[in-house]
Amino acid sequence: MNWNKKNVLKEDMERLKSRYGIDPITASILLRRGITEGRDIFFFLENDLRYQHNPFLFNSMEDAVDRILAAAEKDENGNSEKVLVFGDRDVDGVTATTLLCDALEELGVDFQYKVPQGNEAYGLSEDAVNAFAEQFGSLIITVDCGIANVAETALAHQKGIDVIITDHHMPQEELPDADIILDAHLENSGYPFADISGCALVYKLASALRFAKSRWYKADTALINARTEDDEIIIEIIKLRNLVPVSRLTERIRPGEKSINDTRLPSYLSGQMLLAWNPRETSTLIRQAFGSSIDFELQDMGAEICSMFPSLKGKSLNDIKSMSKIARYGNHEPTEIGGFYNIFVTYVQQSLRKESPRDSEREEKDLQLVALAAVADVMPLKNENRIFIRKGLESINAARIRPGLVELLSRVELLGKRITSKDIGWTIDPNLNAAGRLGEAGIVADLFMSKDPAYRELTAAKISELNGKRQTLTQEAEYVAASQAEKSIAEFKGHLCFIYDEQIVKGIAGILAGRLVNRHGIPAIVCTCVDDVITGSMRSCRGFDVTDFLEQLKDLFISHGGHAYAAGFSLKRENLSAFKERLLELAPTIVLGPEDTTEIDAEVPLQYMTPDLINVVDLFEPYGNENPPLVFLCRNLTVAQAFMLPGKKDRNHLKLTVDAGKSKWPCVFWGEGDRLNRDFKIGDKIDILFQVERNTYNGMENLQLNLIDLRKSL
Repeated sequence: MNWNKKNVLKEDMERLKSRYGIDPITASILLRRGITEGRDIFFFLENDLRYQHNPFLFNSMEDAVDRILAAAEKDENGNSEKVLVFGDRDVDGVTATTLLCDALEELGVDFQYKVPQGNEAYGLSEDAVNAFAEQFGSLIITVDCGIANVAETALAHQKGIDVIITDHHMPQEELPDADIILDAHLENSGYPFADISGCALVYKLASALRFAKSRWYKADTALINARTEDDEIIIEIIKLRNLVPVSRLTERIRPGEKSINDTRLPSYLSGQMLLAWNPRETSTLIRQAFGSSIDFELQDMGAEICSMFPSLKGKSLNDIKSMSKIARYGNHEPTEIGGFYNIFVTYVQQSLRKESPRDSEREEKDLQLVALAAVADVMPLKNENRIFIRKGLESINAARIRPGLVELLSRVELLGKRITSKDIGWTIDPNLNAAGRLGEAGIVADLFMSKDPAYRELTAAKISELNGKRQTLTQEAEYVAASQAEKSIAEFKGHLCFIYDEQIVKGIAGILAGRLVNRHGIPAIVCTCVDDVITGSMRSCRGFDVTDFLEQLKDLFISHGGHAYAAGFSLKRENLSAFKERLLELAPTIVLGPEDTTEIDAEVPLQYMTPDLINVVDLFEPYGNENPPLVFLCRNLTVAQAFMLPGKKDRNHLKLTVDAGKSKWPCVFWGEGDRLNRDFKIGDKIDILFQVERNTYNGMENLQLNLIDLRKSL
């Protein structure tokens, strides 16, 4: 195994330490991972929901909210529109479906939901549209799908049904002619972060629907501030709609030089609600600039905000701008009007939570679903995804677990344990995904939406049983694939592994493709066939983008889509031969990145090998895509104890205790028992690569080192 520790400059470490108040180990990890810009560091060091992106940054969000609110309106007979929520069968799709149904229920909407069952294809179907039309439905909202459903959307319009698409998959060349599309991957979406899950996108929609109940919804407001600089009066304004900055204006005025009508102010401020931090001071400066007859009607936001945050009483905007956490991570000098905007948004969000604690509780439960979806759909663990998972885990670990999830955690023996992103990825999500893979995704939605605790218990048990069945089917599929893999890899000259076998259960194809990638280190495609339609899953590794690869074959597909490392497709059986021939032609174009080397995040001196090291580990949680678990190096540890533990398939594990001087650490080295008395012995000094983990046994939690590699010290 190759060990690599990138060099970092001492001056760079000192810069991060002093600017962000972090320790040397944390600073070195950020530098080695290339996390050096304030906007990226921000999401590792900060944790507040205040810092997630505003849902109304989506250019179409206000339209989506208004259309849903219209659907909730009751006619003279007390009836509202019929709404269909159409989702996907995986964890992301089912959690998104649940979250939106919860939001619609809160609004009193007459809704129903559908996720693909049995062998039904991914995405909105014509059958679903026709069935909904027969019920006189008028609005379909897709979640975690829809961006590729051009024909189905057109059919819905023919039937007089409006369509809102909420999806997070990459759009293809032709977009559906939907009434509203929310997809952060669209060039004109307006949203600053594209890599959110389908469930996170629906969470944004639900948050916007909650915000629509407030006095600030669609209110045209302007924050205004006046200050002096040299011999000028500076008037700064930020226009807002739904708390999103729409535009900014700065006027520099020398008192007495021009009238207010010679400036842009009258037209710019027309129809705006004007909010000032200190109305008296602002008005005085405006009159100095334009004359005593000028009087703006200013609302005193300073007094209102200080009533919620008493520590700000008596402070000027000049004081407040330097207190802003957001400004600390920027690459520009903080401004007074910027500080006003930041504290105003914080005030509005906090006041809305106080006014409606029920909404706040619902948001907390929603974020638990968003956390499950982000991990399941392998979203990059950066930007606001980190906040979503942290807050979801925080509420789970505070024992405020949403119905359905609590029953599942009990069934998989995680209830009462400190849950991490690893538990989500290794235990919770696989159980939930199993139902969808075996054609019963609906019971996961039932688990989360049912009001009956007894039914939820039975459903959690059923999901656990399905996961056991899924494991058996996966083992059988691995046996089938093993006999074909080597031959396939040879046929594709080592570029690709392609498996086609009708014995493979459709829902297992993705899992099997992923395991083939892990075993052989190259992209893999696994296909099966149901009713003359071939469905396939492709998984990748080492930087190769499968969506771009599959796009070259789109003329053969019925449908296709996915993410950079995981995608799916379907085609008619009659196109199988052509598909394989084209794969053989394209396989040589697959270019993979270098073989993995173990990258060391930080070297820990012996004196720092204390239990406090777990605080650094916790800071970088959650772990996953684009944020793998931290790998540490420590040198010259003494092997105090070592013995072998029997393992499966004749592989013995190794248990050690290493002496770091101040602390002794228990270690486990999986599958490497034979290295004792071969590569080292008790009493030797060793260098180790390791991860720090919590080990829970009989309700007791202890820290241990999970060894990745070891060498005798030089």
